[in-house]
Amino acid sequence: MAAVLEHENQVFLDLFHQDGLVICARGLGIDRILLRFLRLYCEPASLVLVLNTSPAEEEYFIDQLRSDGVVHLPRRVTNEITSNCRYEVYTQGGVLFATSRILVVDFLTDRVPSDLITGILVYKAHRIIESCQEAFILRLFRQKNKKGFIKAFTDNAIAFNTGFCHVERVMRNLFVRKLYLWPRFHIAVNSFLEKHKPEVVEIHVSMTPAMLTIQTSILDILNVCLRELKRFNPALEVEDLSLENAIGKPFDKTIRHYLDPLWHQLGAKTKSLVQDLKILRTLLQYLTQYDCVTFLNLVESLRATEKAFGQNSGWLFLDSSTSMFVNARARVYHIPDDKISKKSKVSEKMDIKEGKELKRELVLESNPKWEALREVLKEIESENNNSEHLGGPGQVLICASDDRTCAQLREYIIAGAEALLMRLYNKTFGKDERAAEAWIKDRKAVQSKGNAKSDKRPQAKKAKVEASSKQNKIMKKQDLTLTQMMGKTEEEDIAEEMEGYKELSSSEEINIEETKPEDFHLNLASDAYYGIFKKPLTIIHPLQGCSDPYALTRLLHEVEPRYVVMYDAELTFVRQLEIYKASRPGKPLRVYFLVYGGSTEEQRYLTVLRKEKEAFEKLIREKASMVIPEEREGRDETNLDLIRDSTSATVSTDTRKAGGQDQKSVQQTIIVDMREFRSELPSLIHRRGIDIEPVTLEVGDYILTPDICIERKSISDLIGSLNNGRLYSQCISMSRYYKRPILLIEFDPSKSFSLTSRGFLHQEISSNDITSKLTLLTLHFPRLRILWCPSPHATAELFEELKQNRPQPDAAIAMAITADSEIVPESDKYNPGPQDFLLKIPGVNAKNCRVLMNHVKSISELVTLSQDKLLEILGNAISAKQLYDFIHISYAEAISKAKTKR
Repeated sequence: MAAVLEHENQVFLDLFHQDGLVICARGLGIDRILLRFLRLYCEPASLVLVLNTSPAEEEYFIDQLRSDGVVHLPRRVTNEITSNCRYEVYTQGGVLFATSRILVVDFLTDRVPSDLITGILVYKAHRIIESCQEAFILRLFRQKNKKGFIKAFTDNAIAFNTGFCHVERVMRNLFVRKLYLWPRFHIAVNSFLEKHKPEVVEIHVSMTPAMLTIQTSILDILNVCLRELKRFNPALEVEDLSLENAIGKPFDKTIRHYLDPLWHQLGAKTKSLVQDLKILRTLLQYLTQYDCVTFLNLVESLRATEKAFGQNSGWLFLDSSTSMFVNARARVYHIPDDKISKKSKVSEKMDIKEGKELKRELVLESNPKWEALREVLKEIESENNNSEHLGGPGQVLICASDDRTCAQLREYIIAGAEALLMRLYNKTFGKDERAAEAWIKDRKAVQSKGNAKSDKRPQAKKAKVEASSKQNKIMKKQDLTLTQMMGKTEEEDIAEEMEGYKELSSSEEINIEETKPEDFHLNLASDAYYGIFKKPLTIIHPLQGCSDPYALTRLLHEVEPRYVVMYDAELTFVRQLEIYKASRPGKPLRVYFLVYGGSTEEQRYLTVLRKEKEAFEKLIREKASMVIPEEREGRDETNLDLIRDSTSATVSTDTRKAGGQDQKSVQQTIIVDMREFRSELPSLIHRRGIDIEPVTLEVGDYILTPDICIERKSISDLIGSLNNGRLYSQCISMSRYYKRPILLIEFDPSKSFSLTSRGFLHQEISSNDITSKLTLLTLHFPRLRILWCPSPHATAELFEELKQNRPQPDAAIAMAITADSEIVPESDKYNPGPQDFLLKIPGVNAKNCRVLMNHVKSISELVTLSQDKLLEILGNAISAKQLYDFIHISYAEAISKAKTKR
């Protein structure tokens, strides 16, 4: 069992005694607090529900409780447990992880014993908005249970920095009065962690001159694009659209937040600029993250794509862009000056062709961080060789941003920079054997000279790293072992690179002996880690991209490293290391922090720190001025949020007598398909005082009355269903079994849309046009009505209006209706096949079709009728003539008659 830290104990006691929302700084262990509450309630005597956890998180919590010796472990309620068995599962007590959709349905159908629930724990509470499923569950719980607790946890303070009174609205949805704030600068947290802080070595690596020039060029281009964006959109003069924010990952969300409401009105130039900003941020990331060959490959492919499709906002023609391309190539190769002078300005293809003919001289500039990592490993090796006083060699953990970086670092440590860069160059730009041989000879000559000189290493702020005199000593002394090379990748081309690493691991040059993962005796759930050395155990692990969100936490406690090398800066993991050290007092931990000094990488890290600090400062100010009513927790009937608008949700009482009896008010009910509980609409309908019956429907999504059936579609669903023909089949079923079939098209009010380009309509119906398909749908189904709703709130209000003064639907009948059902409304006595056929015939329409079927038994009888008889039945001479001519006149005769008339 992990040691409980002082500030964690205080957080636990505060929340245990009074319900509330806890907001911790990232990495300070909000999961440890939740885990302690889970441990407390893991007993049959209590029933505690946990909301907003993913399957991977649930598995982690269960594993931790199992390792702590908890007997009555939490259980998971999923769709694998049938609805009939779920009540029994609830009554067995303990902690339950349940999906939101299942809990909503079970609360509505009283399958959950609400009065027996001890309380609800809400994880990632910053996501609880009014219309989400979790808020619906909390409202249903508080309506039926006034005594149970609600405790909420989150470590995302920045999420509360947007919107007006965001934290207060979240607390209102959570039904809690107390707000507990625990930033990193909290006096209790800071003083405790300072007592147990790890030894930190900050190594500020210098970028090469070419890298600095490229970075400056990209920043210049970014600045130009931002200015252009503001010039084309004067309303976007906001602080968030600054160069500092533009280099960070959340910038995409920021800019979409401002532009989404106007996206349909923006010109091609603005949309192109938004895309360019994303591309330029990727270039900045690749510059510091990967090698020179990978960066050049991205630059060249980007230039080729832009030239091929002409999709750029003009930044390719800037001087800064030219500088970036020139320096990116100079890091990989150069062509002798005397031969360059012979070349005039030619096309890109001629450049490449002549470059091969002129035998490029390879440069293949090494990543400066690689050398820093090599020196750090040498220092660790030196200490491990003299570690008798520490109880033997210490384990080493190297953490890098993603899979590609981890795989490249592994290859660098095993094979060296030359082999890695040469393999990447040959794979990316084709094999230039002569250039490669010349480059390798030059490198060997440089290395032989370099061995006579003292090694240089980047400056360290707090510690010095001693250099070893022997080259690659760490490789020769250790048993090199590859444990596992698998995991998710973020770019498509990483898969190819992985194949290269597998080929590398089996080559004779490097002589790596492969062993099975269990040779390391690790029980890790991580799906991406790379073992390098067995003694002492050295592992490289990605900071992001693992399917297990607690992969690094598991790794820390399984491996217990003495040395951690942070190749990439990541705020959450820095804090995790602080907590890890504090929970193991007396045990040494040294953290090497590698960062490019004066780079965008360093700036990104500092920006995240600043934003979290500002978010907490804003929350502290809001907490001081926040006015929270006493009835916020909803433990009595005075909380207005718990009162449903029941007056409007009942059939209005009429004082007049009907049939000698008073008409009593009837509770309004809507039958809702189970799959619709993924959306927010059922929650809003229930809020309006309308009861919801969740059942499995095959025809329709919402049944408002015995006659009204509604199929709800979002814009993307609508387009997909029109393209694959599914909507046509759904409309057939609705029209067959309900008098008033309705297609509800729901769109986001902040994302206006248009089915066609402005001012453009096809003159004829087109098979590829969405508007044409909708037109055909209305022609085929005359009774089908189409409703357009700008939001779920508007839809809920519309449903209420459609139900006024109408009878309530029957769930049993609605469930029995299927696409091929034999249950047909009493008014529909006819075979649907011939009925559909009749409606397609000229002269027959929705108004006279029923009259015709009442007088004629079959199609075969219809063809024997005279025109006078058809006139007698239909009552319209034009319709009768059209129908008679269609049946009895051939196509050739019809054409000749038409010509005669002309």
